[in-house]
Amino acid sequence: MAFNIRPLVLSGPSGGGKSTIITRAMHDYPNTFALSVSRNFISNTTRQPRPGEENGIHYWFSDKESMQKMIDAGEFLEHASFGGNFYGTSKKAVEDVQKTGRICILDVELQGVRSIKKCDLNPKYILIKAPSLAVLEERLRSRKTESEESLAKRLKHAKEDLDAVASDPSLFDFVIVNDDLENAYQQFISAIEPELKAVKTAQK
Repeated sequence: MAFNIRPLVLSGPSGGGKSTIITRAMHDYPNTFALSVSRNFISNTTRQPRPGEENGIHYWFSDKESMQKMIDAGEFLEHASFGGNFYGTSKKAVEDVQKTGRICILDVELQGVRSIKKCDLNPKYILIKAPSLAVLEERLRSRKTESEESLAKRLKHAKEDLDAVASDPSLFDFVIVNDDLENAYQQFISAIEPELKAVKTAQK
């Protein structure tokens, strides 16, 4: 029964609101999502932790050599490189989450979305984005964690991804424009209503 719960693949440029929406959903629906139970339930990355991020909770922070070995061994469902860092989700991570009767959320780059579409995972694909690149830039600047160089790279990457999505609408089942966080959150909850019901059934 648990394996019938579809994973969620969330994508969208940094600053679009994915993390905020995920955090609220996990708070509002306890024991429904599995992102922070163990190292096998979360994504790996070689980037440095941001303020407030903890190893084994937000990501499993790895060194490049270790993660490259995992990539070479075919242990990842998807992996991508951005800003000189690797990101990836192991196959075992998704399987372990599904066994718990909870919803597995994969927060991936567009490159990762395309990789997952080649697998037999059958997830629900959701894009969360800011209403414009100007708004996205404003949000990224407000974080005060980006240099001008890294900001320029993120905006360039965001434009390329959004252009790609516009040219291929079939990439995502739902596209949520986050111009108002409350509205965007309610759209997200509505989009995953079948999965929320499946969790209740699996946990009875």
